[in-house]
Amino acid sequence: TLLTFTVLANQPPASNYATLDTRNSHPVLDFDPSTDETAVFGDVLPRHYAGNGITVTVVWMATTGTTGNVIWQGSFERDDTGLDLDADSFATAQSVTTAAPGTNGAPAYSAIAFTNAQIDSLAAGEAFRLKITRNASSGSDTMTGSDAELLRVEIKET
Repeated sequence: TLLTFTVLANQPPASNYATLDTRNSHPVLDFDPSTDETAVFGDVLPRHYAGNGITVTVVWMATTGTTGNVIWQGSFERDDTGLDLDADSFATAQSVTTAAPGTNGAPAYSAIAFTNAQIDSLAAGEAFRLKITRNASSGSDTMTGSDAELLRVEIKET
């Protein structure tokens, strides 16, 4: 594991952001079932990163749903010295489709795989942002009528 983020580290975008909530005293970010919503996390990639691929694991549960699929997307923005931070510069999003947990309140783990090129060639010691989006507008996101509640995000080298 290189990094983990709790929902309290979210740096929400100006619009279409996941909303902060709690569930049994667990802070969660609610992602709407009908609108694409986003959370953004920023940090510095640890110096022990060896330049391989990255797997981002989204730990989540459903507010009420127990059937259907959720599509999670992730994209990286490398904040190197040549980037103007006045505008977004996220690399192409990668995605994963995960079935809703069959038990309400049970967490699901959705792993999104990235090559080094897909993380914007991010290098050890560089600042970055990670954008996590529920692609609710996709016809393949079929967990209708229920928010997806993000609990944590893990970034590990693969």
